[in-house]
Amino acid sequence: MEKGKRIRIIGNKKLLIAIIILLVLFVFVIYMNVILKYKEVKENFECSVDSDCVPATCCHANACIPKEQEPNCSGVFCTAVCSGPLDCNVGHCGCVNNKCLVISDE
Repeated sequence: MEKGKRIRIIGNKKLLIAIIILLVLFVFVIYMNVILKYKEVKENFECSVDSDCVPATCCHANACIPKEQEPNCSGVFCTAVCSGPLDCNVGHCGCVNNKCLVISDE
C-alpha cells in the first residue's frame, strides 16, 4: 500500500453493510446461546439446601418437590398408616445435585 493511501469505506457500502449484518448476527447467536444455557440451568435447579424441599403430597408422599410448589394441606387429615417412603421417620426430603429427592433414613 502506498504511503498516504487509505481504505475508503464510503466507496464500499456493500462491504460495510455485510460487516454490520455479520456483527449483528454474531451478537444475536451469542445472546441466544447465553439465554438458552441460563434457561437450561434454571430448569434443572430445584434447590440448594435440604430445607428447600418438601413432600409432594399431604399424606403418604413418595416424592419431594421444591418448597415454592408445596401443596396446601390445611384441613387435610391423614391416616396413621406408614405406607410412603417419608412416613414414620423412614425418610425425608433432601437436596441432591440441585434436585429434590427422598432420602432414606434407614
